Amino acid sequence: QVQLVESGGGLGQSGGSLRLSCAASGSIYKVERMGWFRQAPGMERELVARISRGGDIDYADSVKGRFTISRDNAKNTAFLQMTGLIPEDTAVYYCYADVITTTNWVPQKYWGQGTQVTVSI
Repeated sequence: QVQLVESGGGLGQSGGSLRLSCAASGSIYKVERMGWFRQAPGMERELVARISRGGDIDYADSVKGRFTISRDNAKNTAFLQMTGLIPEDTAVYYCYADVITTTNWVPQKYWGQGTQVTVSI
């Protein structure tokens, strides 16, 4: 019904940059909030950043000033620009979107497949 496809990620160096993208497609009427969670081995999944359709943004304290989230509403796509990478950013990053579909007016949360980000020292 709705698919989220993530791209980007991979291996980065400390102090370097990586960019993630998340594109939603399918039976979409409107995409509300989009964002990313991340999960490191043995750790709880944590919110990294989220952005509302109107552009309201929240960041985890650990990424403020280093990561920037943005979106293109016309393309139902969100972006996470990660700069100043540190080894503690190593995790699987999962994008999500709260979507109103053409058959369900209650926003439902959909998830991307996850993408590995590894930051070397």
